[in-house]
Parts: sequence; structure tokens; C-alpha cells
Amino acid sequence: MAGDKLFLYWGSGSIPCWKAMLVLEEKGFHGYKNKLCSFQKKEHKTDEILALNPRGQLPTFKDGDIVVNESNAIMEYLEATYSDQGLKLLPADPAGKAQVFQVVNELSNLQTTLNTNYVYYKFHTPKDKYDVDLLKERAEKCRTELAFWEARLKKAGPNTFAAGSTFTLADCAFFPYVAFAKRVGLQLEKWAAIEAYYKKIVERASVKATWPPHWTENPEGDKSILGDI
Repeated sequence: MAGDKLFLYWGSGSIPCWKAMLVLEEKGFHGYKNKLCSFQKKEHKTDEILALNPRGQLPTFKDGDIVVNESNAIMEYLEATYSDQGLKLLPADPAGKAQVFQVVNELSNLQTTLNTNYVYYKFHTPKDKYDVDLLKERAEKCRTELAFWEARLKKAGPNTFAAGSTFTLADCAFFPYVAFAKRVGLQLEKWAAIEAYYKKIVERASVKATWPPHWTENPEGDKSILGDI
């Protein structure tokens, strides 16, 4: 079986890892071989990982002798290689493909604005060292970025997904950002369309199968991180 060749190195709660894991589940590769690595113990920087991924990052993925790193590349590789297995995650028509690819790549804006510039700043900066003016500026940019996604989902309507009428690679890429933001305090009730999207996707079997283990062990994240957005 094709799934016997697959191996994923991943970290709990990592958005990039979760993206790849959702695709694996949606493609029907249940029980694929994998190794949970601890970021705290720097297990992503071990010789085992570095031999496959010189950047020492997760996810790191193997399909037999083929090594694929970078979450978007893993998602696209799996769909291209196993398009006839499990759920088809890329529309057949060019317009549908274009929309999925746009959402997947456009999420880099959400990553930079919300996570890199705001969440990670708060994670790694002592509260007494916060640059209050910088945070205020970045918080406003977060609201602007979230408003963009809120408007997109609202325009699409409650019965659609991130890039059309079916669940696609775009949802595998988008949902982890929404779930992570909720865990660190984003009040989804302020964003009705995003909240409706979350409630719909969180019930999928693939999401339940890949829910970060440490989130299950500790359901409450640090709600203060995005509580003011």
C-alpha cells in the first residue's frame, strides 16, 4: 500500500505540521508512520531531522526515498501524487484551482501579520518589555487582516469553504490558523463568518484525528495573547 511508504516528522500545535496532517487524513492515509518531535527539546534540530531537512524544521516528510519539506509543498505533493485516493482536494477546473492556490499562498499575509508580528512577539517578549506603541500598531494590522478574511467568508456564504463549495487544500491550510488563533484568545464571536467556518470545520473527522495532543491535555491556551484583537 502507498501509505506504508509515508513518514511524517511533526510537532504538536504547529500550524505547518497540522496542514500536512489534515491532507494525509483527508487522502485516507490513516495510521501512516510518524514521529512526534518536541520543539522544547530541540528534537527538530537532531541529526535525524537535519539529514532530511537541512533547515531543521517541521514538518519533514518522506514518501519512500522522496523527501518533501515545507508544508505547502507537502500538501501539493500529496494531492498531485495521490489525486485519486481519498478526498480530491483540488478542483478539476482552472478557475477552481486558481482560487485554491491563491488562498493557500495568500495565507502568508495572515502568518506574518497575526502570528509572526503579534503572537510570537508576545510569546517571546516579557510583558514589562513590550513596546506598547508597536503592539498597538500591529494589533490594528491584525484586525485589518482578519477583516479581510471575514469579508471573504461572508461574501462566499455559510455553505461554502475557504475557496469554493467543497473542502480543499485551502481549508487544510486555513483552518489551523483559525484554530490556533482561537486557542490564544481570539474572540471568534467578533468575527461571525470566521466563527461559523470554525464550527463547521472543527467537526470533520480529519480535524478530530489530528487535534494537537497537548491541546487535548491542556485545553486552555494563553487567552491573553489575542484577547485584545
